[in-house]
Amino acid sequence: MMEERTMKKYIFSAAMLFAAVSAGAQMPYLEAVNIDGPQVTKTADRKANVKMEIGLDNLKMNRQHSLRVVPVIVAADGSMEQELPPFVINGKTRDRVQQRARALNGENFDEDALLVVRRDNGSEQLISYEVSVPFKRWMIDGSVELRAYVTGCALCDEGRETAYGGTIFPAVNPVYVTPFIEPKEEVVKRRSETRVARLEFRQNSDRIDPAYKQNRAELAKVKESFQVVRDNPDLTITGIYVTGYASPEGSMTYNMDLSKRRAQAFTDYVRRDLDGIDRSLYHVAWKGEDWEGLRKEVERHPGLEQQQEVLQLIDNCGDDKDACEAELKKRVSAAVYTRLVNEMYAPVRRNEYRIEYNVRHFTIEEGRKMIVESPQLMSVSEIHKVAESYGKGTPQYIDCLLTGAKTYPQDVTAVNNAALALLEAQRAGEAVALLEKAPQDGALQNMLGAAYVKNGQPEKAVGAFGRASEAGYAPAAENLKALQAYLDLMAE
Repeated sequence: MMEERTMKKYIFSAAMLFAAVSAGAQMPYLEAVNIDGPQVTKTADRKANVKMEIGLDNLKMNRQHSLRVVPVIVAADGSMEQELPPFVINGKTRDRVQQRARALNGENFDEDALLVVRRDNGSEQLISYEVSVPFKRWMIDGSVELRAYVTGCALCDEGRETAYGGTIFPAVNPVYVTPFIEPKEEVVKRRSETRVARLEFRQNSDRIDPAYKQNRAELAKVKESFQVVRDNPDLTITGIYVTGYASPEGSMTYNMDLSKRRAQAFTDYVRRDLDGIDRSLYHVAWKGEDWEGLRKEVERHPGLEQQQEVLQLIDNCGDDKDACEAELKKRVSAAVYTRLVNEMYAPVRRNEYRIEYNVRHFTIEEGRKMIVESPQLMSVSEIHKVAESYGKGTPQYIDCLLTGAKTYPQDVTAVNNAALALLEAQRAGEAVALLEKAPQDGALQNMLGAAYVKNGQPEKAVGAFGRASEAGYAPAAENLKALQAYLDLMAE
């Protein structure tokens, strides 16, 4: 007997009622048999354990008959079945004859039977049956049949009976909680754009000369970026922030002053060149030498000799940047240093400018046009309203939400709801691709778990639901529990 603690929770038909059908038997024996069960249990070692108590109190066996009962697990569609070892009930005379033949001739009757008993008519009699066979997925939603075969004194066929039981291993089809997140209204739609102006200056000069090298083209791009914001009636500029940076050659003190003078020169030039922007909106800052920017430039040149040595020196550089620059000159070859100055120092010398502005709110009709032309000017809430105007589940609805997720890839609401729309449209693969690149948020990890399940990746879903639960997202714990129950049932 398998100990109860080894059993899984899949126990069915504690007291199953059987409907018996006879075919030519002298008497319907199975109708007189009281069967408690079968109890069908999936065990920890992935076996289908079948157990029943068989009461014979009401059974009156013909003394010459033998009743052979074969339990059979049958698939729901009848395409597969698993016979279990039979149990045999003999009438008194038939049992005596078999025992004599066994003793005299060594004949072994019903050697495949799990148990053989003699029926003593009129007496109380209870037999226990228990057997385990490997669990197979086709058994889910299946049933147990008892097929009885009656033989007489000359082992001739005296009839057959079948008793039909109820369903075993009911299918588990978890419904995972994947809530829609209601987007919050963005009362003031604040936006900003950060751009880089790489102007070239003559040595030690902070004067901007449009005719010098590529400056004219660079200044034209700067002017255009301001004009696009200034001339858009939907936008109101709230601030312009300029920051100057310098490359490492020269002293830290000199480069700090140089980055200041060049940032101020750039700001003054823009102020003169552009009208219609309040001068008080301009704010100027300077950072001096940009070693972090230099590191990024070095990483972009994998063919640079001594690249790892240069990166290590930058990473270990302390506050004394002049000493770092001197060590760099000393440690690398002249050819490498020349490349650094000509190719990697130049991009570091720059002015960054950020234009901050507010965007007016759009009607749904305006939003339908804006979501195609400039979705970044819409709020997540506006994008959702436009999506809903097309009708939930329509192609336009899904496309709008996907545009929102692409425009705001770090916004939990935008990504969550776009992924949910994909799942509801049976586009699980696309939902997985979207969510795998999303922030490590509890709600999004929970949605990723559901997407993995629908995409046929349940093992990955376990990890996603687990991460969501650890992040404190409550529905994920129940989703994980439901998934594990499903995997336990399906495991062969």
